[in-house]
Amino acid sequence: MKYRYRAVEPFWTSFYRLDNTQKEATRKAWKIFNENPFDPRLRTHKIHKLSALYGRTIYAADIEGDLRSTFYIDGDWIVTVDIGTHDIYKR
Repeated sequence: MKYRYRAVEPFWTSFYRLDNTQKEATRKAWKIFNENPFDPRLRTHKIHKLSALYGRTIYAADIEGDLRSTFYIDGDWIVTVDIGTHDIYKR
């Protein structure tokens, strides 16, 4: 399936707070994510606690180390919600 993508404001706020190395890693991961958000290199996985909280399936894709990006799927849209360490799972 070909998805369309958008990011909500909290994602951009968090992205701009990343250091340059993390931003570059995010850009590299985005190229993979854009082709297939479930590519094995991203180790995409469900975040059950957030999914239960928001009443929709929330996924996380690994960027590097402890850096994750969270997103959900709404029809043919993928909406990126946030980016950061595991702490974003607590928001």
